[in-house]
Amino acid sequence: MIDVLVIGIGEYVTGLSGDDAANSDKSFGVIALTLFDLRDRGFIGEIKLAGRNSKRFNFIEKHFETNLKAAYPTLNTSFTAYPKTEKIDPYAYKEALKTLPKGSAVLIFTPDDIHYEMTKDALEAGMHVLVAKPLVKTMQEHLTLEKIAHEKELLLMLEVHKRFDPIYADAVDQMKTFGHFSFMTSYMSQPKSQLDTFASWAGLSSDISYYLNAHHIDLLCWAIQKEAKPCSVYATKATGVADKKLQREVEDTITLTVQWQNSDGSLGTSIHTASWIAPPSDVHSQQRFFYMGQKGEINIDQAHRGYTLSSDSSSFKSANPLFMKYTPREGKFAGQESYGYKSIATFIEAAITLKQDPKKLTCFNEKLPTIANTQLVTQILEAGRESLDTQKVIYLQTT
Repeated sequence: MIDVLVIGIGEYVTGLSGDDAANSDKSFGVIALTLFDLRDRGFIGEIKLAGRNSKRFNFIEKHFETNLKAAYPTLNTSFTAYPKTEKIDPYAYKEALKTLPKGSAVLIFTPDDIHYEMTKDALEAGMHVLVAKPLVKTMQEHLTLEKIAHEKELLLMLEVHKRFDPIYADAVDQMKTFGHFSFMTSYMSQPKSQLDTFASWAGLSSDISYYLNAHHIDLLCWAIQKEAKPCSVYATKATGVADKKLQREVEDTITLTVQWQNSDGSLGTSIHTASWIAPPSDVHSQQRFFYMGQKGEINIDQAHRGYTLSSDSSSFKSANPLFMKYTPREGKFAGQESYGYKSIATFIEAAITLKQDPKKLTCFNEKLPTIANTQLVTQILEAGRESLDTQKVIYLQTT
């Protein structure tokens, strides 16, 4: 059993966008619900949530009681909130860190630009840490955190739940049998409404490429990084919608073109596009990729699983319970096999194992998306931002 602190109380954690239930496929949230179920299953002790504004916890508690308890009547949704007094405190998480035993688990789901400071504080406090993608924004930050995690023998893992999708995982296994890498194109979107959710940081402290392209770049690196290395990155953008909505310079859509070199000297190209100006549709987020190796190809549409539904209370939808299954079964949460759940549960189980046997860290660093094996993801994303800012091709140095 392990105690858990979650830093960040937004949509992915609680299911709330602002003070209202999110109008997305995550209206029940992912992180808090998963942790509540893991506590009921005996894996977790105390659950703490840290945010900036203590007043938001009133809405969160009401949301949990009104919505989660309606679906899962016996689920224990209690938690300890930070800040503990009524105030706005961006450093409330530091107070919460002091209350955790060393070797506890910290989950960070906050805007991209503050991942580094929070992760560093959690590692230095002796905690195992899971961070939402992108882990950090620069290689300098990445390498600093990698050094701390190594010296303190702590697990620092990137939360990229697509690795736990059984179809994506099978695709990676197939990709490894298709010979040298040739070509990949990926696309992910968010609806325009998310610009309201992300208004405090969109185009200021991060961009849509960091936020969404991270997923498929990680997937490609997972599949080929032992056989191929990125050589250069060139980024392009589309504009015209987000800048009018938010009244500042914001890219609508960002495309990264990455040149790769295989171990035999042959070349491959990957193109990764992310956007947050999509119109409403049957899914919250479009997400798909096409991969071609020198001996085979794969085409996957993760948003559409051939499962559609419609009811008097909701419009036509393409459902994907493989991500998070919210529909209860006999009054109980039944989404333990969903890949959104598995990515969190895998981290918690690994942290519990390390409390008993710290020597297992080497094994986890080889098998899980940890700070030790995701350097290329950070390097490509950072180069993409630099390319956008300079309008130049960025050449990479990899070992």
